[in-house]
Amino acid sequence: MSKEAQAIVKSLSDKHAEKITVMNLGETTTLADTFILATANSDVHMNTLLETTLDTLEALELPARVEGATSARWRLVDAGNLVIHIFSRQGRDYYGIERIWGDAETFVFDEEMTV
Repeated sequence: MSKEAQAIVKSLSDKHAEKITVMNLGETTTLADTFILATANSDVHMNTLLETTLDTLEALELPARVEGATSARWRLVDAGNLVIHIFSRQGRDYYGIERIWGDAETFVFDEEMTV
């Protein structure tokens, strides 16, 4: 996992994101090298996770573009080869990113794991 991905996972974990998942897409697609998925437990929590993600990317000097800034289910942060998906619980089930990209190497982090 890249140092950029590690920094994002740590920042999301520090803000108590749920079910943080890193998907190494590699040869699977040209969209990105890595997807990071995280689940928020409320709208306020989703905004907090979005802001901490943007702050971390700024500190890493990575440009970012946000999609779905007003969506209640899914916020997407595109940082080039690194794409961060922040979901509500319902949005994560609905969009099923893990099912769509099921061939990708996947790592799931819980509260006891360190990056």
